[in-house]
Amino acid sequence: MGLLNRAVGASLPLLPRPIVRRFARPYIAGETVADLVAETENLNRRGFRVAVSQLGEFVTERAAAEAATEVYVEVLDEIEARGLDAYIHVKLTQLGLLIGRDFCRDQVARILAHAARHGRTFVRMDMEDNPQISPTLALYDELRHRSPNFGVVIQARMRRSLDDVRQLLRRQGNVRLSVRLCKGVYLEPHAIAWTDYQIIRDSFVVLLRELLEGGARVAIATHDEWLIFHAVRMLEDLGRTTDDYEFQMLHGVRPDLRRIVRDAGHPVRVGVPFGPDWLPYSLRRLRKNPEMLRHVMRAVLSRRSG
Repeated sequence: MGLLNRAVGASLPLLPRPIVRRFARPYIAGETVADLVAETENLNRRGFRVAVSQLGEFVTERAAAEAATEVYVEVLDEIEARGLDAYIHVKLTQLGLLIGRDFCRDQVARILAHAARHGRTFVRMDMEDNPQISPTLALYDELRHRSPNFGVVIQARMRRSLDDVRQLLRRQGNVRLSVRLCKGVYLEPHAIAWTDYQIIRDSFVVLLRELLEGGARVAIATHDEWLIFHAVRMLEDLGRTTDDYEFQMLHGVRPDLRRIVRDAGHPVRVGVPFGPDWLPYSLRRLRKNPEMLRHVMRAVLSRRSG
């Protein structure tokens, strides 16, 4: 990112919310469950599956965590009632992990129990920054045999991930492991994370092969065309079918690429966030998009001169 883009990126939190909201619109469905349903139906009509996530993390109040759980219950009901091709992602820190492990487990268990009432509705547990990795995997191990429609996330950036994958595969049992594999967005210290761009890519490829050969179903989450190329070659070499994988991309990021992947016959799921806590997520997405940053700057200058 150039000097101008870095300067604009640093100033984004100071910009008027209406301007940020306008440029953030491609990345989020909106603030309400109704907004989410409308965008999910739109994506389903165009041949894309959806992964729903409610924006918000690092909750420290029980009432807020319980409220997030209730919203997910509502979303599950909407998915069932409308026959949507969608599942949900949950963040443990949004559901009270920082308040207490048992409290958080109860929130996740309630969501899983509600999903089970709707049959095959799937729930995936997101992965967050390094302090949350071990608690997340431990909670996943505790709960996943209660629900076959439950998955987790592994980040290629983390040095520990190959060991984590091998442990998950060893404990797979009769319930097929479901893993979303991504590079990871948290910038962790070099001592615990790969920091070289190509090494992170190579780690992703190694983890993908380990998971596929181990019998897991893998959500291949990337906008990196180099990784998509190598993933497709690997899937063909291993003789995997669309029951064994899908590609995943974020809402508003590389829509051209997701159409290419879909049109090549691969299942594609779009990650669609929603909720009133849209601002921090939107700022992160805008910082990663230099072209959008230039549009933001022009909008700010135009507003000041008008």
